[in-house]
Amino acid sequence: MQAFTYSEARQNFAKLLILAQTEEVEIRRKDGFLFSLTSKLKRTRSPFDVPGIKTDVSTQDILDAISESRAGRYLE
Repeated sequence: MQAFTYSEARQNFAKLLILAQTEEVEIRRKDGFLFSLTSKLKRTRSPFDVPGIKTDVSTQDILDAISESRAGRYLE
């Protein structure tokens, strides 16, 4: 969470809106009032957006495994 004064928030409002899409933003006025800015709509991620993994398997190993699984399917 990041905090800004009212003056900083006013000068950088567009940037604060972008920041509020991913985290809470606090804005403090001179009189001590504290406000919180967050996005009501959260970005949804695709179910296909998954982190990668490190492995010693080569591309050829993967292609061979796919070929073997497809060949076995037609034997039944």
